[in-house]
Amino acid sequence: MIYDVVIAGAGPVGLFLACELRLARLSVLVLERADDPHSPLKRLPFGMRGLSVPTIESFDRRGLLNDIVGLGHAKEGGRNAATGGHEADKPRRQAGHFAGIPFDYANIDTSMWQYRLPGPADTIMAADMEHIETALAARANSMGVEIRRGLAVEELDQSDDDVTIRAGGETFRGRWLVGCDGGRSVVRKAGGFEFAGTDPEFTGYSVQVEMADPDKLSLGRNYTPTGMYFQSQPGAIAMVAFDGGAFHRTEPITLDHVQAVLRHISGTDVTVTALRLATTWTDRAYQATTYRNGRVLVAGDAAHIHSPLGGQGLNLGLGDAMNLGWKLAATIRGDAPAGLLDSYSRERHPVGAEVLDRSRAQVALMRPSRSSRALEAIVRDLIGTRDGASYFAELVWGVSLRYDLGGSHPLIGRSAPDFELADGTRLGVLLRDGVGVLLNFSCHAALRSIGDHLGGELKYSESEAKDGLGLNAVLVRPDGVVAWACDGEPDVGEVTQALERWFSPEVSLRSPSSSRMRSASWAGEPSSAV
Repeated sequence: MIYDVVIAGAGPVGLFLACELRLARLSVLVLERADDPHSPLKRLPFGMRGLSVPTIESFDRRGLLNDIVGLGHAKEGGRNAATGGHEADKPRRQAGHFAGIPFDYANIDTSMWQYRLPGPADTIMAADMEHIETALAARANSMGVEIRRGLAVEELDQSDDDVTIRAGGETFRGRWLVGCDGGRSVVRKAGGFEFAGTDPEFTGYSVQVEMADPDKLSLGRNYTPTGMYFQSQPGAIAMVAFDGGAFHRTEPITLDHVQAVLRHISGTDVTVTALRLATTWTDRAYQATTYRNGRVLVAGDAAHIHSPLGGQGLNLGLGDAMNLGWKLAATIRGDAPAGLLDSYSRERHPVGAEVLDRSRAQVALMRPSRSSRALEAIVRDLIGTRDGASYFAELVWGVSLRYDLGGSHPLIGRSAPDFELADGTRLGVLLRDGVGVLLNFSCHAALRSIGDHLGGELKYSESEAKDGLGLNAVLVRPDGVVAWACDGEPDVGEVTQALERWFSPEVSLRSPSSSRMRSASWAGEPSSAV
């Protein structure tokens, strides 16, 4: 059998991508190295991952948000200033941090984000890795994704037509292969991708220990002359030793070693009596120079690695999957415009590069030196101001994400606001089955004519919005990104050009009689089985 797509890696990125491809009814095989998806490390307190605004929006647009929150292991915060709200709704409490330096809700100026509307991303959320994977695996299984565990990709060969993959003594064939197999990705290495970046400055440790004298260590984040340690609750400790990454995956992690490092960093004689769990990580920051090589692509940690400071890696990888899925599906169906698949790397590579640089900046603030402590004091003062808190919130929450798609309107390339139509239908619901949407808020006849000619890869909606933010019409890609927008009279040439750039080239030339347009009034959930 030859699959449309083989995905290496059944982590959140690989599973989310598999679900995106099944929306297009493609055959998908996921190969996973681990026999058991469950790992105690994924459930540790410091294993919680903050979900960025783009991630929450993506999960909502695919009907996954309630699955993740409904597991009971997601943590919800209060109102997210990214989507507005009155000042009285923003209590003085931490809304995020940069290198451990917190910023408050009350300081964030939401007026700088003109095109935001209240919606699901209005709530700050965090979830542990295991339960995100559980929700995504359940959705993938219900949609018919084939998941094979205990099979690590070992070799691959690609031709002009397909890719042959050898894993666990078996051979598989796919028209395309996507590596979502982590920072040590075999797919990236065997696929011939160049991986460039900066080497580590430290070894990070995440440990669960028991101590004879836990009161000797303070809770929270603590900078010391020899490093940094963070204790979320007694015995759950993350620490950073600036040793150039010398200990990362070089030898077994023993109780004696953890105690020695903890004593060195904390400056105390704390005694570790039991080592329950331990893993290491570094701030090595590397990125594939391109995310595609022929019929092989990379996403998530296979495409970019950096320190886990701020929890940006998960969000970055899920953004890769949301961007790639519909483009690869259109390519396989044969109705993709020229260059559509290459836009994946063109759009996502700069986003990854920015995250890597922010990670490096956080490391600079953490170094155990007088200059870093002085720099930290300045950043702490800045982040305590209204402009500073707003700036860092924009970075950390992902509100500033914008792809360079050209066009004159400032909304183009940004995530579409979650418009609510007159009948109560939200844009997020219209995007549930992975097709684009043309919204005609002002009932322009020219757009109605185009809507009559659209095919099944697009929906057309002619309805007023409860708050249209001054817009008359918006074209939204399947990933929720705005491809075209206008405040005044629509330019038919502009919208046609946008349609042909992101959808099939003939999309605006179909006759009404051959239209396979889906009902704009549809507001239901997608089928659980494809």
